[in-house]
Amino acid sequence: MTASSNPVLKRRSASTSLVTKAARLSVAPMMDWTDRHCRFVHRLLSQQTLLYTEMVTAPALVRGGALHLLDFSSQEHPVALQLGGSDSEELSQAAQLGAQAGYDEINLNCGCPSDRVQSGTFGAVLMKDPARVADCVAAMRDAVDVEVTVKCRIGVDDQDPEQVLPEFLQAIHAAGCRRVTIHARKAWLQGLSPKENRDIPPLDYDLVHRMKDAFPDLHVSINGGITSLEQAKTQLDAGLDGVMIGRAAYHQPTDILAQADAMIFGSGQVADPIDVVHKMVPYVKDHLARGGRLHQITRHMLGLFAGRPGARAWRRALSEGAVHDGAGPEVMLQALDSIAPLAEV
Repeated sequence: MTASSNPVLKRRSASTSLVTKAARLSVAPMMDWTDRHCRFVHRLLSQQTLLYTEMVTAPALVRGGALHLLDFSSQEHPVALQLGGSDSEELSQAAQLGAQAGYDEINLNCGCPSDRVQSGTFGAVLMKDPARVADCVAAMRDAVDVEVTVKCRIGVDDQDPEQVLPEFLQAIHAAGCRRVTIHARKAWLQGLSPKENRDIPPLDYDLVHRMKDAFPDLHVSINGGITSLEQAKTQLDAGLDGVMIGRAAYHQPTDILAQADAMIFGSGQVADPIDVVHKMVPYVKDHLARGGRLHQITRHMLGLFAGRPGARAWRRALSEGAVHDGAGPEVMLQALDSIAPLAEV
């Protein structure tokens, strides 16, 4: 049966095309930050950027039945689910649950350095076992129609990245992975905290570029230390396929995402964060009607006006007002009084 007549391959091809285009720029999966409310805000700023969930562990879904962790709005597309795990059968089941929930991509975490992740034998420690990662990728690909990808480091602890990274990429490539995001730092599993692992190990962008040269048919995105669209564009112009931005996209979402569609994807409008606040009102009302609290959403909106006059007053108004019982969208709208329109800035 040819790919054109195989419905499974046709669905996978269509999904892959959409998400691969979006992966030109993506927002990194970040624990406690990129939940569904955060992603909804980010989607209002950029229609095209690929968004990732927080890492969801396969055991939580398969053994714990925590399917609520897969909830998201249809307006978030294109959106990817990042899974944590190391058991191929469990990951294949979790991937199925993610695909059934409607995610456009399933990503395997091979980069998180936290102690909790190490104790579960997944995350960055998997850089030491590329054969296991390859088995997991193959099992997940067999289970779902959507694309299966990997996010990794350049190595861990005393590994030589020049040796281990190409071996790792070769293993997952042979298993069918066609897109990888490389955090261009080592992870030190002994001696550094997860926070320190985000900053202290030196960046090696050149190595990531050499990996793209070595694996020309592998879609390679770079992650780590990139804090502006200008820096992202430099990486893309130098030959990489995609750029993933983490903390800067969270703390300064307007700076990173409002111009992303026009600057990175070549089409679309520049979003005004004031308009974004107004567009959040129906979403907030729906969340409150379901028993949610305002601060669960507005904590992700504190950086919308970073760098603009009135930003501090905006943050203070949301931080103080959103935690009160009965707080509603009027808190956001009143906080806008401190922000000057773009034309006046």
